Formats: sequence, C-alpha cells, structure tokens
Amino acid sequence: MFKKATDIFNDWAENDKDQGMEKNHSNAVETMLNLLVKNKITPFTFLDAGCGNGWVVRKIKKHSFCKMAIGIDGAKGMIEKAKKIDPKGIYIYKDLMLWTPKSKFNIIHSMEVLYYFNKPESLLSHMLEKWLEPNGQIISGIDYYLENVESHSWPKDLNTQMKLLSKKDWKILFEDCGLKDVQTFQTNASKKFPGTLIIYGRNKVK
Repeated sequence: MFKKATDIFNDWAENDKDQGMEKNHSNAVETMLNLLVKNKITPFTFLDAGCGNGWVVRKIKKHSFCKMAIGIDGAKGMIEKAKKIDPKGIYIYKDLMLWTPKSKFNIIHSMEVLYYFNKPESLLSHMLEKWLEPNGQIISGIDYYLENVESHSWPKDLNTQMKLLSKKDWKILFEDCGLKDVQTFQTNASKKFPGTLIIYGRNKVK
C-alpha cells in the first residue's frame, strides 16, 4: 500500500530532514525567486504551496515590496515546525485541493509539489481559479521528471505515488490549464544532475 506524501513529510519534519530540503533546493529556489521579483517595484503578495518548514516564506518576506507572504502545506508536522521557527508568520495546515483563501495572490511558488498529485492539472487549475490573481505569476520547481533518470526510482524508494512527465509534457500541462507566457528551463545542473526543471507562467486576464 502506498504511503501518502504528507505522511512522508511529517516523518521528515520529525527527523529534521526538512533542513536538508532547504539546503538541497536553495540554489534552484534562489533562481526562481529572482525571476519572479528581481525587478519588482510595486507591492506584491506571495503564496508558497507546499511550504514545508516555511523557509521560502521567510526568505521572500525580506523583499522590500513583499506586503504579505503565506505558506500552506498538507503535512501537519511541517506547519508546526514553520510556526515554531517563525511564530509571527502565517502558515496554514490544509489539504491544498480543499483550501480557498480569502483573497488571491500576485505570486504562487511551489518546489517539489505538483508531481505528488495523481492529477497535477487539477491542483494547478484550482490554484489558477481560486488562488492566483488575473495576470499573476506562478512558478514550480521539479526534480522528478522524465529527463532526470536518477529520479525514476523515487516512488519505489519512498513507497509513494508520483506523476512522471517530460519537460515538454509539463509545459503542455501548464498551457492546457490556461496559463500564458509559459517557459521551462533547467537550473543548478551538475555532471550527475540535469538540473531542477522550472516551469513558469502567468494567469489569464479575465
């Protein structure tokens, strides 16, 4: 029987593996955040979907034009840790597919989240309809994808379900969900690692 991804992340929070996640993904996330806000000259709101211990939220809150940053995660242990590290921060424990915020965000960020859903297009569509402002930006970082052969054993290693798609398939999925200006590229590559796949797009204007 497969293990829920949220149960895996609860275990990781308990065993302090969240610190390794921050270390391993920091370079890729830095690239993602630079793409989103490097030239920002107006206030923006930010949501980290699958925020873990909240490290990306804490990072983006330091930006001079960030007027609000929130994290949401389906792993209770991660949210408890985020609140412990940052008591004044806003971190929400909720199933991502069931949550609707009171107001929408200018930017949505996610790292290593979408492929844990059997139908990532359902989550993405939910984000675009319920979470993201018209013309808002969304960006996702993914290490589990077809061209990264070393990652193919992860579902078996972790005993959980994951959705394996190619770089092209992820781009098409974002476009099919109605996003515009969709871009894909890889960052933080090495001899043994083809890089984190970054998918970026803007919400349609209603």
